[in-house]
Amino acid sequence: MKKTHLWLLAGTGALAAGHAQAQSSVQLYGLIDLSAVSYQTHSSATGGHTISMGINGEPWFSGSRFGMKGAEDLGGGIKAIFKLEAEYRVSDGAMEDPGQIFDRDAWVGIESPVLGKITAGFQDTVARDAAAIYGDPYTSASLTTEEGGWTNTNNFKQLIFYAGSATGTRYQNSIVWKKLFQNGIFAAAGYAFGNRTSFGNNATYTAALGYNGGPFNLSSFYNHVNNNGFTNKTYSIGGNYTYDIARLNAGFFHYTGDQGALGKRTDNAWTVSFKLSPKGPLDYEIGYQQMHATNAAFDDNGGTANANLVFDPDTGTGSGYKETLYASVFYHLSRRTELYVAGDYMRLHGGYVVSTTYGAKNQLELTTGVRTRF
Repeated sequence: MKKTHLWLLAGTGALAAGHAQAQSSVQLYGLIDLSAVSYQTHSSATGGHTISMGINGEPWFSGSRFGMKGAEDLGGGIKAIFKLEAEYRVSDGAMEDPGQIFDRDAWVGIESPVLGKITAGFQDTVARDAAAIYGDPYTSASLTTEEGGWTNTNNFKQLIFYAGSATGTRYQNSIVWKKLFQNGIFAAAGYAFGNRTSFGNNATYTAALGYNGGPFNLSSFYNHVNNNGFTNKTYSIGGNYTYDIARLNAGFFHYTGDQGALGKRTDNAWTVSFKLSPKGPLDYEIGYQQMHATNAAFDDNGGTANANLVFDPDTGTGSGYKETLYASVFYHLSRRTELYVAGDYMRLHGGYVVSTTYGAKNQLELTTGVRTRF
């Protein structure tokens, strides 16, 4: 009889099992982000402000999550891999998406140095992962085959929807391939089935190409979304440069969306951000972005609809742009835990509308918080 060994990896929350012919591991992990005290102006119909735990109950940077991921060595350099991840709110203990247990990830796949990484299920869009290295200063500077993350719910996050699908910033019913070659080239492709009688209806397909050049990294993507018969297309390019303790990020997005009788929508958006990480427990971030929308339909709440998502065909269209300046300071108590203060200031121009400002043309958001990982 073959012996199976189980052990807990101290300090990582990882449970692993090994066999004579193959090794496998399962890791339990999580992240907690609580924006303890937050302030938001123009947050009511009367123009008042709100002091709350989180902006609308949400943490500033990262959705709090718990999950498990694992791998099994199948031999020949091939591994079977999986990931299940759920999101919740620390402020009230509720699931982020009631009725959907694993609302961040639910996928299985294989990985090898030759094939790359192939995964199927519910997962990040390829465009989202490709653009993460320049979307804001809070992500990894280098492209990897792992899923990336952008900031959570604030007025500078909406760039992420240009990298989304018909179901948000994650694919449903999808297959994704990623590979990082030894020369630094990164390539990826993704397809999300619409699960309709027509093969391409409500489907999304994406291709990405990038390069890890050490201090300089570059990434690009093309994204095609068929959303209820309306075609949406985005291309983007950007990158970052790191010198000593400083990192500069910049990127551009071009988006077109069909809106039926309302005509075609065209967006041009760009972002630039900077991170300073001196020796010691503190680091500093600052960023600025503009999102220009021409002939953009509104959503059911009366705001300019986010790219690739549904819009209200009965509310007309508007043209204008949104600009946002944001900044933050982190104090790292350890490698796993940090305190932060952060804020953003948004201004709306022309016919660009954000429904949560209740008609105001600007909004200030401030917060303090704590984030820890396990």
